[in-house]
Amino acid sequence: MAKTLESTDQRLTMQFSSNTLELDKAAGSATLQRKILFWSAKPLADVTGVMVDKAVDRASGVEVYHVMLVMRTGDAWALAENDKASVEATASTIRKFLGVQDG
Repeated sequence: MAKTLESTDQRLTMQFSSNTLELDKAAGSATLQRKILFWSAKPLADVTGVMVDKAVDRASGVEVYHVMLVMRTGDAWALAENDKASVEATASTIRKFLGVQDG
């Protein structure tokens, strides 16, 4: 499950395993930091939707869930979650903060 590191009216910071997502209304930015020191940054206004994605690993049959932040360009950031309930709760938290609907 994603861990909320900071949650205010202006900033939402969440930890997803080795990735950290920071949404900052004051700075107008969305930033994704990956453990391998790769940073992605987008204008916050580019995030147009938040959706839940489910995939099934063909080898094991295990369901894998992701919170997907959909960008205006059609690109998306995938943030892994452990189970359906936690991915839906995380997506709801991000949607509420951003004031956006699904995908």
